Amino acid sequence: MTHPSTPTKPLLVTGGTGTLGGHVVPLLRAAGQDVRVLTRRPRPDADGVTHVTGDLRTGEGVEAAVDGVHTVLHLAGGPKGDDEATRTLVRAAVRADVRHLAYISVVGADRVPLAWLRTKLESERAIADSGIGWTVLRAAQFHELTLTMIEKMTRLPVLPAPGGLRLQPVAAREVAARLAELTLAEPAGRVPDMTGPEVHDLATLARSYLDARGGRRRPKLPVRIPGKAGRAYRSGENLTLDGALVGKLTWAEFLAERTAG
Repeated sequence: MTHPSTPTKPLLVTGGTGTLGGHVVPLLRAAGQDVRVLTRRPRPDADGVTHVTGDLRTGEGVEAAVDGVHTVLHLAGGPKGDDEATRTLVRAAVRADVRHLAYISVVGADRVPLAWLRTKLESERAIADSGIGWTVLRAAQFHELTLTMIEKMTRLPVLPAPGGLRLQPVAAREVAARLAELTLAEPAGRVPDMTGPEVHDLATLARSYLDARGGRRRPKLPVRIPGKAGRAYRSGENLTLDGALVGKLTWAEFLAERTAG
C-alpha cells in the first residue's frame, strides 16, 4: 500500500540500518514504496533503497534528506541525545512540508524516571507539537536487545537478579510489521503500545537462555535497583498489561530460532 495522494514521493527512514530498520525497510519496499534511508556514513544504493548521508546530532545533511519527502519514519536512537536529534529532524521536516512523521518510542517513557527514557518522551512531545501529522508507537524491549543484555549477564560468574524487574520482550519483526502499516496509513497520533506475549523476570529470561544453550546455571545475586527508577520498575511502570497490541513470538520460541540458526 502506498500513500494515496503521493505515490511517487520517497519515504525517509532514519535508523533504517538498525535492528528494527532492517525489518521495516524491506516491508516498505514490498508495499511498493520508494525508500530513502538516512545514514551517517555513505552506503551504496541497493534493492530500490536510496541512502543519503546526514547526521541528526549536528544537523548536517538532514534538510537535503527530507527534501521532497511526504512521510518520515523516525527509528534512529541511542543512549543519549535522542530529544535533540528529534528536534533537528522535526525542524527540517516542517520546512520541507512533510505531512506524516511516525516515531518508535518505548513503553513506560512517561512513567520510568530514567534519563534515556526522558529523551524518548521529549522526542514524542517535539513530534506531537510540530504541527505535522504524527503517529507514535511505544514498544516493549525487543527480543534481540533482551538477548544482548542476557548474554552479557550470563558471562559473569554470578547472575545479577534485580528484584521486581520484569520485561515483556517482543519480536522486532512484529513491531516492524506494525510500524510499516502505521507509516503507510494516515497519521494516527498515539496508538496502543506493542508488547510481547509474556512477562518474565530477568532471572527467568537468563535461565531459559542458559538452558537453550546448554550452559551451566549461575548462582543468583539479588540486586536492588535504587531510587525512583527502582520503585517504578518494581511497580511495573515499564509494562503495559492492559490495552496493548500483543505480539505472538514468545521468548522461548525466539531462543529456539536463534539456537537453530
